[in-house]
Amino acid sequence: MAKKFSIQQAPTFKADVSLPRVGGDVMVVPFTFRFLDRVELAKVIDGWNQQEKDLVEVAQGKSVEEATQLEVDMQVGQIQQVVVGWGFDDEFNEDSIRALALTSVNAPAAVLSAYHQAYRPAKSGN
Repeated sequence: MAKKFSIQQAPTFKADVSLPRVGGDVMVVPFTFRFLDRVELAKVIDGWNQQEKDLVEVAQGKSVEEATQLEVDMQVGQIQQVVVGWGFDDEFNEDSIRALALTSVNAPAAVLSAYHQAYRPAKSGN
C-alpha cells in the first residue's frame, strides 16, 4: 500500500529547549509548541515586536523592579501564545510560566528562540 502524505501540519510539535541555570549546568527540557502557519506566525511576531517597542516607552522613568515586572508580564504572554506543554514536573499554567520567567532572565528568550529555530529549515546531511 502506498504511503499517504498530508499537506496539513500537526497542530503541535515538540522541541527541546536548553534553559540556562544560574550557577549550574544548562537544563534541556522538552516543550510542546503550537504550530502556526506562516501568516499566523508573522502576525504573532509583529505583535511581539510592537510589545517590545511599547515596553521600552512604558518602562522609561520606571524603577528597575517595575520595568522588570512589565517585561516578565510580556514574556509570560508570549510563552502562552506558542507553548501548550512542557516536560517540567510543574503543571503548565500561568503561575508556572511566570515562575520560569522569574528564575532566569534568559529562560523566556531560550523558549522563544527554540520555537523560532523549529521553523528554520533543517540542515541537510553531509
